[in-house]
Amino acid sequence: MAMIELRDLEKFYENRAGRTYVLRQLNLDIEEGEFVTFMGPSGAGKSTILGILGMLDGEFGGEFNFVGQQVQKLKPKHRVQLNRDYIGFVFQAYHLLDDLTVYENLDIPLSYRNVRGSERASLVADALDRFNIVAKKDLYPSQLSGGQQQLVAVARAVIASPKLILADEPTGNLHSEQGQEIMELFKKLNGEGTTIVQVTHSHENAKYSDRVVELKDGWVVGERKTAEAA
Repeated sequence: MAMIELRDLEKFYENRAGRTYVLRQLNLDIEEGEFVTFMGPSGAGKSTILGILGMLDGEFGGEFNFVGQQVQKLKPKHRVQLNRDYIGFVFQAYHLLDDLTVYENLDIPLSYRNVRGSERASLVADALDRFNIVAKKDLYPSQLSGGQQQLVAVARAVIASPKLILADEPTGNLHSEQGQEIMELFKKLNGEGTTIVQVTHSHENAKYSDRVVELKDGWVVGERKTAEAA
């Protein structure tokens, strides 16, 4: 059984003119340990898919099976629990908590998973070191540059060793060297068994994945394996 199974997945918004579809009849399986990239123009539905896969959006049609559970039938609190147990999310807009320090932002996902205090401190220290942000640990997001906030957001997503990482333009605000380091980290985590789904406009970032799914106007219009997977 695949980690993710999508069957006739659809998403639309009602307006005066009728229905505006964002996703249409999407059928896709993502295996555990796979690295999949969604690409396509703005408005193609890429971020919408991530929101559904991340259990942030429960309003959709069709079927979404995740680790054997029928997500469309789950109550919101159960979707939230699945998210906390399995998923690390890198948002394009960071979504750091403004009133918490860098250290506290990194600690939050660990507190959700009931990790012991001493282990949490060790994991946060490791993440600060790995992402070279030790000097920023007592600062608040508003005191960081966009690139630094992006690094903290990535660190927060991976700190609890999630089974699935969802990344929306994960290197969008990083200079090329930092961006490459993040993609190399994702590739390493993927090699260790973490499933990764990213949305990107970057063909360079897409090369790190096993498979690229092309979207246009909510439809899957193409799919290809990358040279990396060949």
